[in-house]
Amino acid sequence: MERLPIIDLGPTFTSDAGRSAAAAAIGAAARDTGFFYVANHGIAPQLVQGVFAAANRFFDLPLSEIMLVAKKPGFRGYDALEAQQLDQHAPPDLKESFNMAHDFGARTPEPIGNIWPKLPGFHEALDAYYLPMLDLGRHVMQLLARSLGEPDDRFDAAFRAPSASLRLLRYPPQPAGAPQLGAGAHTDWGAITLLAQDDSGGLEVEDAHGEWLRATPVPDTFVVNLGDMIARWTNGRYHSNPHRVANVHTGRNRHSIVLFFNPEYYTPVACLPTCLENGVAKYPACTAGEHIAQRYRESRQHATLSRG
Repeated sequence: MERLPIIDLGPTFTSDAGRSAAAAAIGAAARDTGFFYVANHGIAPQLVQGVFAAANRFFDLPLSEIMLVAKKPGFRGYDALEAQQLDQHAPPDLKESFNMAHDFGARTPEPIGNIWPKLPGFHEALDAYYLPMLDLGRHVMQLLARSLGEPDDRFDAAFRAPSASLRLLRYPPQPAGAPQLGAGAHTDWGAITLLAQDDSGGLEVEDAHGEWLRATPVPDTFVVNLGDMIARWTNGRYHSNPHRVANVHTGRNRHSIVLFFNPEYYTPVACLPTCLENGVAKYPACTAGEHIAQRYRESRQHATLSRG
């Protein structure tokens, strides 16, 4: 855990010096594992608690009711156990999820609305959490920009109408000795991920030497990790590191709440001029939506093959 620093965001809301200090710490973490914790982030604890409570109520519903909001195209709704295979060399993931996002007028090929269960207070709890988390995502992106020597607002336009998905996750206990994980080793697809985890543990991060580090739960913090788009923007200077999840507890579910904070669908993602190495970019340019759609399809190839 000492390799995953806890960065105090409190001073970043009140002083320029505080922003610079936090930006420097984020830059150091981004060049190492691409993972760090943020404390004093401005998100009220009751909002976090409300979403965890809502997640428990949803996943405890009878399966017949849960399946009424089974995932449709557009990343919205319920995703069943083993629906996703994040590590193509391992069995499908032992996790289930509920997914929502807002459009905010963002341009997408086929805008799709959310699918809500008939569960009083559920929609309201997720909305109350989602909107402040978008502001936190924008704040972290500004600190990332500063860490790169860019203006704070370098990424603002890309996140005015973000393709940000909120995901409630439940991981059942993992069978002893089974090769299956809750989430197989993978990198995240987008810009940054903001994770609230319960006290179960189980998240591990791979460093550059192939060593797996435990991201031990720290009360009142979020885990932040960088996704593939940050690696593309920075030409690999900042890392999008593999990570995985295992629930090793017997008879106890693991829960986490994830915000995938991604740019507007048609945002160009190409190496920043300041990050070019001898004028060369390591990654081809793409749009944010194209990249995420491709990674999404890859994570569900196992289901397509089994049906074929």
